[in-house]
Amino acid sequence: MFLPKVLQQLQSSNIDLNSRLILSFSSFLLATGIALGAFGAHALEDVLGPERLQTWETAVSYQMWNSLGLFAIGIVSIILTINVSKEALGIFLGVIVFSGSLYVLCLTNVGWFGAVTPIGGTLMIIGWIVLGVKLVKTPISFTKQKQ
Repeated sequence: MFLPKVLQQLQSSNIDLNSRLILSFSSFLLATGIALGAFGAHALEDVLGPERLQTWETAVSYQMWNSLGLFAIGIVSIILTINVSKEALGIFLGVIVFSGSLYVLCLTNVGWFGAVTPIGGTLMIIGWIVLGVKLVKTPISFTKQKQ
């Protein structure tokens, strides 16, 4: 089965630090995304107007989808033994800047934070494109399983 092999690899001490960091940072983003989504749905529902609440939901949505993608990148980097730390870092920073600027915009109502948001979006887009190009161009070697 595929999943037990992945779990076995994750428990192995042969996994490089970059893959572990990608998995750790994506887990952190997922946990905070859940917390911020709940915070927005419960604590901010009566505080923010409908437009700002929609902005908050957009921030949570981008954070969650890209965090799941980062987690997948971490798994793929282990299975294919490929270093994608720079690409993952671009996506991670993109999430922080994109979603972070929207969270701050919603909480402070300071409009210039919205001008920072496209920088984060651009970082995410570049990270995903560079990752895709790297996966196409890099010869892939699967990790050998111990029997």
